[in-house]
Amino acid sequence: MNTTGIRFRSNRVGDIERLFHEELDGIYGDGEVRMIVRMLFEAWMGWGFAELLAKREERINQSDLLRFHWALEDLLKCRPIQQIIGWTEFCGCRIAVDETTLIPRPETEEIVEKTIALLKGEQPRRVLDLCTGSGCIAIALSKAWPDAEVTAVDISRGALSKARENAESNGVRVTFLESDIMEERPVKEMGMALLYPFDLIISNPPYVCESEREKMNRNVLDYEPGRALFVEDENALCFYQRIAGMGREMLSERGKIVVEINERFGKETLRVFEAAGFEGSVERDFCGKERMIIATRKQ
Repeated sequence: MNTTGIRFRSNRVGDIERLFHEELDGIYGDGEVRMIVRMLFEAWMGWGFAELLAKREERINQSDLLRFHWALEDLLKCRPIQQIIGWTEFCGCRIAVDETTLIPRPETEEIVEKTIALLKGEQPRRVLDLCTGSGCIAIALSKAWPDAEVTAVDISRGALSKARENAESNGVRVTFLESDIMEERPVKEMGMALLYPFDLIISNPPYVCESEREKMNRNVLDYEPGRALFVEDENALCFYQRIAGMGREMLSERGKIVVEINERFGKETLRVFEAAGFEGSVERDFCGKERMIIATRKQ
């Protein structure tokens, strides 16, 4: 089993872990490799951290060893660990991911948590999630607000297929629609299919400028959909302009918009919503970056 020069000393758990560190520490660092090994053993062997420590002298069968072999090969090619095991955790939900969807980030999880806290006591009846991708935001909100009618929209048929799978596996009801929100006619057609006004519009739209592409890691560029990430530099706020316009049309009185943003354009993005008749603020994430806008429709 030495297809590409990778050779496991044995099928002993401690030897498997040692080889992962030898091959990957230079790419990911010791701490992240430890986390990767834990995730693989949890996903494939059902072992928690304590069990992994206790079983370092045990041996796994050849079939399982082969899975670790291919995982190591993928990791050397910078494939994300979430795609290797096929899922990630997000706000207490298990979200399946593949190359058709973005991998949910901790900062997006924080936005969902802040939104739930923001609307505590006034839970929305209708929610619209734009650019839903894997469906993680819509699913987490539907789980938090089981009585809400949640609708999620994306341009990608592949992403919507994965999102529907995720909604079903997490036991929530979400209506998914395929539409390009940047095109006027599909937006109008989509509006005809929706029950609105909505009390909340939430979105993690594409916001990374093309000029920022060269600074990004291979695991993102090679394995996640560029259409869900990038916008042209000269039109960096185009999705927010569209979302603000949709909010004027589709939100109830004092309805709210919550969006994830590019930290470079916090004030500029806020002005887009203010110009469309919203009052709002730029919020910082756990790293202190301007990552979120909360805007309320004026009466």
